Amino acid sequence: MDPADFYTGIVADLYTPLKSAARDATPYLHLVEEHGEPALELGCGDGDPLLDLRRHGLDVEGVDSSADMLARCRRRAADEGLTVVLHHQRMEALDLPRRYRTIFLAGPTFTLLPDDDTALLALRGIRAHLREDGVGVVPLFVPAPTPREDLGRFRETRAADGAVLRFAILAEERDDRAGVQRAMLRYERHLAGGSEVVDRPWILHWYTRQRFADLAATAGLRSEIVTDPGTPDEFTVLIRPT
Repeated sequence: MDPADFYTGIVADLYTPLKSAARDATPYLHLVEEHGEPALELGCGDGDPLLDLRRHGLDVEGVDSSADMLARCRRRAADEGLTVVLHHQRMEALDLPRRYRTIFLAGPTFTLLPDDDTALLALRGIRAHLREDGVGVVPLFVPAPTPREDLGRFRETRAADGAVLRFAILAEERDDRAGVQRAMLRYERHLAGGSEVVDRPWILHWYTRQRFADLAATAGLRSEIVTDPGTPDEFTVLIRPT
């Protein structure tokens, strides 16, 4: 499956009900206030934290590869009377009319790019859309393998209409040398009168600090690694035009 097609249909519908918690917008509010507007959120999905930033009056736009997730974001914005500029584009094929002071991802979405070649295209797109005094923020992580006993174990919640929503990782394989983890995910919705079940492949591709720095340099970006000593498998990269 093309990664751009993952968050469609039932997967987009179940994204918000099944996520564990809403993302805290405060760090991104401070980020944009520090580095400046206009700003662009890559992989904005259905609007967290983008809509919170718009509530504060910040000039922040969003881009996502999923038309279904963007439709959800537009509905949420309309319900709150917010105006929001959204772009339906892939991260690795950015072609927007503006350049930005701040470009950021609000989670490790960069690891959904399946290989280094695609990641390099995304970094070149970020470079092309950053102002010369701008900064990009890319959170990265090394995913942990799913414990064997958790494979096939469903997480479940109930929707407002009474439907039972279920999610599980059915199978997973990992190649540490290549930095790739492949899984098969199952999404289910059960309501009186019918059920919908969809299996979707999920690929994560992660980076060593040096490998990401090399890709950024090839794209014309200098990088600064910010790490949290308490989470050695997670780090954030600040990237700036060279």
